[in-house]
Amino acid sequence: MKLTHAPLRVAIGAFILNSGLSKRSLEGESAAGVHGMAVGAIPQLRQIEPDRFAKLLSRGEMALGAALLAPFVPSLLAGAGLTAFGAGLVQLYLKTPGMREQNSLRPTQAGIGLAKDVWLVGAGLTLMLGSLARRR
Repeated sequence: MKLTHAPLRVAIGAFILNSGLSKRSLEGESAAGVHGMAVGAIPQLRQIEPDRFAKLLSRGEMALGAALLAPFVPSLLAGAGLTAFGAGLVQLYLKTPGMREQNSLRPTQAGIGLAKDVWLVGAGLTLMLGSLARRR
């Protein structure tokens, strides 16, 4: 890991790891709510039971957060994971009704929480591009 990537990786890694840890005990209605939002953006997720989806999401967030925090994980790999995760959240924002103003990309009050996740895509791409530029 480049020293210049450390602040970005630590801040985002700790945030995502904490998010995953907080989802470990999601069951029942809480898991169904998270699953329902995800299914709205990615209908194929309907095939996964809500409790199982919540556990997989929790584990995925914990793994991504840990990868970002671990200095031995290359920034290219950590950035690719972060970019993919952020892109999924942006897709959730774009496809969930009520998150955006009609015929616009601008978020509604309800959509601000998801719209801000575009920064994860930017951070992931920054890690990837920084790694690729260093190799040249």
